[in-house]
Amino acid sequence: MRAFTGAYDPRRLLPGQKIVVRFRAPQGGPDGPRTSAKPGTFMGFGFEPDFRHEIVVKRHADNSFTAAKEAKKVKRSLARVAAPITSSLYLAGEAQGLPANVLAELIRIYSWDVDFQRDIRAGDAFEVTYEEVRDEAGRLVHAGTVHFAALTLSGDRRPLYRFVTAEGDVDYFDDKGQGARKALMRTPIDGARLSSGFGKRRHPILGYTKMHRGVDFAASRGTPIYAAGDGVVSFAGRKGGYGNYINIRHNGRYHTAYAHMKGFARGISRGKRVRQGEVIGYVGTTGRSTGPHLHYEILVDGRQVNPLSVRMPSGRKLTGKELKRFLAAKDQMDLQFARLNDNQKADIQHDVADAR
Repeated sequence: MRAFTGAYDPRRLLPGQKIVVRFRAPQGGPDGPRTSAKPGTFMGFGFEPDFRHEIVVKRHADNSFTAAKEAKKVKRSLARVAAPITSSLYLAGEAQGLPANVLAELIRIYSWDVDFQRDIRAGDAFEVTYEEVRDEAGRLVHAGTVHFAALTLSGDRRPLYRFVTAEGDVDYFDDKGQGARKALMRTPIDGARLSSGFGKRRHPILGYTKMHRGVDFAASRGTPIYAAGDGVVSFAGRKGGYGNYINIRHNGRYHTAYAHMKGFARGISRGKRVRQGEVIGYVGTTGRSTGPHLHYEILVDGRQVNPLSVRMPSGRKLTGKELKRFLAAKDQMDLQFARLNDNQKADIQHDVADAR
């Protein structure tokens, strides 16, 4: 282990990571000609911290051990999947065998503009071009980076391109250079069902008609809840019928609020600065609640508005030289993607992989 710790910090080991232990093979095996060690002697091990590298620990003739970080030979390629949507984007992607993390990223990059419960209809379609990495044996070891995606909703095609800005930030932009990311997320939770909308309703506990000044997302207890945007926590604690409640100030005009939480993420307290997408707490049923769900509010100038219909502050718009560079990269991506048929693969090009 001393040799291993010189090449890798063992505190970074995670549950589920694989370590391949090597022992001396019988005489005549692959280790026979190179060592006098007895069969069954521990000869070292290999550990893959990521799909690109392996930490190799080797035993030498003097019984010392060394460790080295070696680059693995992998082949990167682009894969394209396109299909109609019959009920939901998630089920359509799953039916096409889209890797779970690619599907999650596809949903994430459209989550600022698309209400996946109300905007998706039968006859809509999706397409996504993403990166695959395979080892020397051709086995898929990683599927990840989404380079291009498009949703066609009610005949309106909405393309998004991955692009690395001059500052090194990775984001997605439409064909005119408008960023997909908005200042606030409409749905700061994954895999939840909209269970109650904004407006007057019969209160499930109180029994009379009352204005519902937010939206409710039903989800399993413990489901992570994300900060809808960058900001500062202005309140984190118990608040009457809201139960465990967080309020985040995003700027002079916008606040978001999250209620009925099981608990808060570590470090979340008043004055804590948070980033968009950071986990701030977990779904629960505290306060005046009939079951586990997130009650979510957006407040503009102190007044609650409908999170599903409010006009969100726009994201980044590329201009000048940055826009020119993006459009050139977009044209290159379009040329390469045009060579890919549905559910086909092609070797990846360096400029498309970097998109910068």
